[in-house]
Amino acid sequence: MARDGEAVDPVVAAAVAAYVQGGRFDVSARCRDLGISREMFYKYVGRFRAEGVEGFYPRSRRPHGSPSRLPVAAEEVLIEVRKREAGAGWDYGADAVLMRLAVQHQLWPLDRPLPARSTVNRVFDGRGQLVKVPQRAPRRRLRRFQRDKVNELWQYDGFEWRLGNGTRAVVLHLNDDCSRLDLALQVARSENSNQVWETFCVAADRYGLPVAVLTDNGTAFSGRRRGWTAAFEANLADLAVRSITSRVNHPQTCGKSERAHQRVLKWLRRQPLAHNSVELQTQLDTYRAAYNHRPNQVLKRLTPRQRYDLGPVSGPDAEHTPASALHVTRPPVSTTGSIAVDDTMIGLGRRYAATTAVVFRRLDLVSVFIGDQLVRSLTIDRTRRYQRQDH
Repeated sequence: MARDGEAVDPVVAAAVAAYVQGGRFDVSARCRDLGISREMFYKYVGRFRAEGVEGFYPRSRRPHGSPSRLPVAAEEVLIEVRKREAGAGWDYGADAVLMRLAVQHQLWPLDRPLPARSTVNRVFDGRGQLVKVPQRAPRRRLRRFQRDKVNELWQYDGFEWRLGNGTRAVVLHLNDDCSRLDLALQVARSENSNQVWETFCVAADRYGLPVAVLTDNGTAFSGRRRGWTAAFEANLADLAVRSITSRVNHPQTCGKSERAHQRVLKWLRRQPLAHNSVELQTQLDTYRAAYNHRPNQVLKRLTPRQRYDLGPVSGPDAEHTPASALHVTRPPVSTTGSIAVDDTMIGLGRRYAATTAVVFRRLDLVSVFIGDQLVRSLTIDRTRRYQRQDH
């Protein structure tokens, strides 16, 4: 039996053609024989007269109008923003495009809210912008581990980058677990204990001390699994900062570091190749400033800097000493082997003359480092201007 939207039976088509061409027969009786209604018979009569044989073919069920479909101009804006973000080295998925339009709302041509993520993906798919990947096995329930306070946990790791002069540099990367803030991105000759500690001092100078630092088992970070203590671990312990290492062959523990590396590498590949470490450091400073002020989907479209500023801020013994009480300074060591801290002089010894110290001070508690070595830890005696060495 013929139905609307399906191919017409050849016998029905022949009867309709005969009727249109002047044949005379009892339409009601013929319809009963064919098993169709009079309304359907005359519908195909009308189509045959208007369209000929084409009237017997199924018609598209697509609606004449699509009021919910985005105008072409809006689709062009989505494609343009996607290409621009990809060209600049940033994420360019539907979420990233929507967050960029939320910031630069003047780019959106419609006087209505931004479309849904599914709509944006439909546009990308229709324009051939999505790369088809094989269907993956269903993922178990997503569990995202994240600290509740900023400075409660820092993740620390490094990655390599080839320079234009053919050499390789290491980039040491620190980020905050709660806010995803990039705390420091510093170029180093290698992942050595001196520069690992210097980079940590840079981050501490900017943001205070964390409760704990999570690293992998690289020798510059930890010797715990090898039966000894790395300088980095010893220095953190002196500052009352816990050092945590991931399990061996389990990179998922440092997943936020790995994801942070991916973002930096994607951005660097879109930049002119740095020919030396100075140029690379300039690029990294540019990236860190831009990334920390870009909306992040995981942070509910807050920027990492906004999330960090929202707090609450944690730190070693934060309940008793506010994070703002921490001061990190880099005084030069005099020829007599002493440094100035506030209105006091602290003796270190002439062997450190003409070097630069890194001083962590919280109220009157002071720890002094030369390179990655702790050379003195003391409580300032305010009754004395010169803090003599303890022999």
